[in-house]
Amino acid sequence: MGGGVVGSHGGAGPGASELTAAATAAAAGGVRSRREALGRAYAAWCQKWDLKEPAAGEVRLLGPLVLFASASHRNVPLGGQSAQMADSSFSDGVPPDASEAAKNASDTEKLAGQVMQDPQALAALQERLDSVPHTPSSYIETLPKAVKRRINALKQLQVKCAHVEAKFYEEVHELERKYAALYQPLFDKRREFITGDVEPTDAESEWHSENEEEDKLAGDVKNKVVIAEKEAVAAEEPDPKGIPEFWFTIFRNVDMLSELVQEYDEPILKHLQDIKVKFSDPGQPMSFVLEFHFEPNDYFTNAVLTKTYKMKSEPDKADPFSFEGPEIVDCDGCVIDWKKGKNVTVKTIKKKQKHKGRGTVRTITKQVPNDSFFNFFSPLKASGDGESLDEDSEFTLASDFEIGHFFRERIVPRAVLYFTGEAVEDDENKGGQAARAQPREPSFVT
Repeated sequence: MGGGVVGSHGGAGPGASELTAAATAAAAGGVRSRREALGRAYAAWCQKWDLKEPAAGEVRLLGPLVLFASASHRNVPLGGQSAQMADSSFSDGVPPDASEAAKNASDTEKLAGQVMQDPQALAALQERLDSVPHTPSSYIETLPKAVKRRINALKQLQVKCAHVEAKFYEEVHELERKYAALYQPLFDKRREFITGDVEPTDAESEWHSENEEEDKLAGDVKNKVVIAEKEAVAAEEPDPKGIPEFWFTIFRNVDMLSELVQEYDEPILKHLQDIKVKFSDPGQPMSFVLEFHFEPNDYFTNAVLTKTYKMKSEPDKADPFSFEGPEIVDCDGCVIDWKKGKNVTVKTIKKKQKHKGRGTVRTITKQVPNDSFFNFFSPLKASGDGESLDEDSEFTLASDFEIGHFFRERIVPRAVLYFTGEAVEDDENKGGQAARAQPREPSFVT
């Protein structure tokens, strides 16, 4: 048979006698079955002719693959003598001696010869080998024990690295706390401008846009023509206090938040005056608190609504290699003191109920949960009793963690850019705001 059927090697494939001899030698060397012997023979042939070798774990597959290739490409039914050969080749019995191994191997000589002289069968066999998955773990399994021992030592070092990394993130948290105190005066002034309690000076209001030169030229021309008209319009233009609906506009601009807001939430969110992030005190477990400050309103009496996110920065004992930094592990909300009839997180429904004995019908009213952004302050609790959450609960909790992380990392520090939409466009250009804000998957344990 010419070369190049299974691979480009320029030599002939193994004949039946070559396979039989190799199989006999392998069986005599303690091979468990003729299937494995035939496989090892084929592996040796691949090495001889510089073809693709079967990977670890593939050798035991070669016996049945040869039979499959032969049957499928020659339409040979695996019955009668062929079936007996197939059955015997799958036997896990160990040949008692080399003579019996040779006898068993000679039974496959005819079939092996047919397969190795059939280009289609060889092509099918190579295709099957190519389709067997090659994984790093299968490679590791083939390494000597001494090498595996050294790999285990490397894993111990990796665990120690994870603990060092955890300490690094703890110090990062300390730095965040330190710089939060430096940011806060700027955020306080931001709130004063938003609420209108303080009017910015001309110097504070000056901002150079990207189109400043074009605006200046256009302005010079227009000023000569419509200066009087502009003065009249300026006199009539309304001057609302501060920046109306600042935070509510951010909620509308950010998809992650707007999806949570119902129509009946909107009038309440228009009273939102500020959002702050507070970090845990030194020596306390790692956490942060979101504070939502509201002006007096007709819906609840709370001046501040809070959401606390608890974090941990330590490798999981069961899976230390999964550590990638601090992760949110749980969260707590707060009680909202709703004014009578103003609670948007529940709705009242009427239901007719029939008395079983008298047959009379009465109408009862009951309150059921209602979709609302303000359910954000009544979060699902992460399971701490060893029981796993169902899939929907895990998704809900993961989404909650993502939103809290997004408020902390993006919304609060860059509020004005989300108000104008510039940050939203930037997030979209860089792959989406959710992708940029995505925290680690929650570990639903306490």
